[in-house]
Amino acid sequence: MPLPLYLLALAVFAMGTSEFMLAGLLPDLAADLHVSVATAGQLGPAFAIGMAAGAPMMAALTRTWPARTSLLGLLLAFAAAHATGATTTSLPLLCATRVLAALACAGFLAVALTTAATLVAPDRKGRALAVPLSGTTLATIAGVPAGAALGTLLGWRATFWAVAALCLPAAAGLLHGLPARPAPHAAGRSNGTDRSNGTGEPALRTELAQLRRPRLLLAMALGALVNAATFAGFTFLAPVVTDTAGLDRLWIPVALVFFGAGSLLGVTAAGRLADHRPGLVLATGGPLLLTGWPALALLADEPAALLALVFVQGALSFALGATLITRVLYEASAAPTMAGSYATAALNTGATAGPLLAATTLGTTAGPLGPLWASALLVLLALLLAVPLRGVLTARRGGA
Repeated sequence: MPLPLYLLALAVFAMGTSEFMLAGLLPDLAADLHVSVATAGQLGPAFAIGMAAGAPMMAALTRTWPARTSLLGLLLAFAAAHATGATTTSLPLLCATRVLAALACAGFLAVALTTAATLVAPDRKGRALAVPLSGTTLATIAGVPAGAALGTLLGWRATFWAVAALCLPAAAGLLHGLPARPAPHAAGRSNGTDRSNGTGEPALRTELAQLRRPRLLLAMALGALVNAATFAGFTFLAPVVTDTAGLDRLWIPVALVFFGAGSLLGVTAAGRLADHRPGLVLATGGPLLLTGWPALALLADEPAALLALVFVQGALSFALGATLITRVLYEASAAPTMAGSYATAALNTGATAGPLLAATTLGTTAGPLGPLWASALLVLLALLLAVPLRGVLTARRGGA
């Protein structure tokens, strides 16, 4: 795989660490800013909403720029938002920096996914996407635990500074390692393939029109449902570890590492299969994922089974999610500058909706196991939608 893909993964690692790190920093942050933990917890939804809404918007704003310029600008804006957040004593200002960071993160990921697909042969998009997406899984394995440890030792501001600092070598690497290519639509205009309105204006309307294609909408909907299931269970894993399994709080990061290690395995496997055998991943992984969430709920009081199933569910969740996101890029191949934003929007719509749904189950008789049953329900909905339309998902090319 080309070196720039690994540079993108480093940047995504920093962004993934930021997205998930607040879980371990909220008590310290709330005490420092003199607010309740519940109030400080609003920083999480602010980031998620910014991610979901920001991907198409930022992709549209930067689509006329060369990819390297877009990626560097968004990455430096992300770093600046964290540096500002690390110095503020105001929760509203900190919340604003989280929204700005989310917009930059969403835009970066949208451009990164599109760029990754252009760096390899057209039939290797899945393998290419697996590399930057692995940055997110590595963030759950190493970045988030390290951020939590740093916050414990030096305070939450140190973690914000560390994320900002981590962006700098990634930016330097992209500056020197990513080819200075023109934006995809600009290249298309030069060879006569771009459709414009006759005035030279970029054909954004043409790319947005792809959202009317049922095949693309199906891939996005399934990606959102699977990601919603993933984050419904992942977000509320801590009380399952401590309350249901009866383990000490020190086992929470261990469980998260198991989940992250499984997700890395799943992304890697999907990268090798998503291009040529997506049907195998979906037909095998879908039913197994559906079975795994109830199994996790029923066996959560057995620590060994809990950790094993957390690993398996991480692998299955990210294998299916990565495969579906690859299908989004194939189906949106006629929208070369916006395809990555469609994939990012689907991912983050799921990441926002899943925890919200899961939270409503905590007050039911299911207690801390409620989110696991919510994950099962979301996967079931995805399968009920996918099975009658499975031929749409297994076509190799978006226009086939």
